[in-house]
Amino acid sequence: MKKLRITLASIAFAAASMTTAAFAGDKDVVQTFYDYLSNPSSASHAETFKGSTVEGWESIGDYSGKIKTRDQFIGQLGGFGQLIPDMKWAVEEMLQDGNRVIVRSRATGTPNGPMFGVDGKGKSFDIMTIDIHTLEDDKIVRTYHVEDWAGALQQLSAN
Repeated sequence: MKKLRITLASIAFAAASMTTAAFAGDKDVVQTFYDYLSNPSSASHAETFKGSTVEGWESIGDYSGKIKTRDQFIGQLGGFGQLIPDMKWAVEEMLQDGNRVIVRSRATGTPNGPMFGVDGKGKSFDIMTIDIHTLEDDKIVRTYHVEDWAGALQQLSAN
């Protein structure tokens, strides 16, 4: 009976180790998304992002039913890189449940011109974001995301 318990414990430990390794790999893949957000003008970060996502990757940020494609997202992010050259997207917490990785992060930056119609006159913003990434075969297939852009605009327009 003791040998059976030891064998079962060994199997459970091995399975947990393999699961943890798989999760760590998924989290590394997801981290490339935030590395790119923090370096939106970098061609090498854009290529790494492309390599971490499927060609049909979907960016879903609201309930409008509109989905941004990977190429649309890359184009939009390039514009943000020009507008907010010091943009940083710091991961505060990353949790995984199966093939989903949930990330709480902080976005900061100082726009060098009007952002969403607000001229911040050199002011910075610091906002929270939440993302849910779905992975299949070690690539991100879909990202649901929410950013506190209203909070950013409030900070930029404050006296």
